[in-house]
Amino acid sequence: MRELLMRILRKKQNLVARRVGDEYILVPVVNKVAEMDKVYTLNEVGAFIWDQIDGKKTVDEIIQAVTHQYEVKRIIAQDDVINFIKKTENIILN
Repeated sequence: MRELLMRILRKKQNLVARRVGDEYILVPVVNKVAEMDKVYTLNEVGAFIWDQIDGKKTVDEIIQAVTHQYEVKRIIAQDDVINFIKKTENIILN
């Protein structure tokens, strides 16, 4: 677990992120063409986590940011961030 908390996350470069109404949408782009059949939608917390991934912050720092932003206990923020990583690691994260 300690190794995961110290990991620095990076986004794949071939993704375009857009906020559309209440949704946050990620669209993969290959050869300057959007792959609309592979669009990913994030909820509010997922969008916040996505915005925190900057190639500099550790997973632990992102958990702390979620804790402060949503005023939740660390264990809840940690579960949210780790679940986000597990669900998106092969799709949107490097």
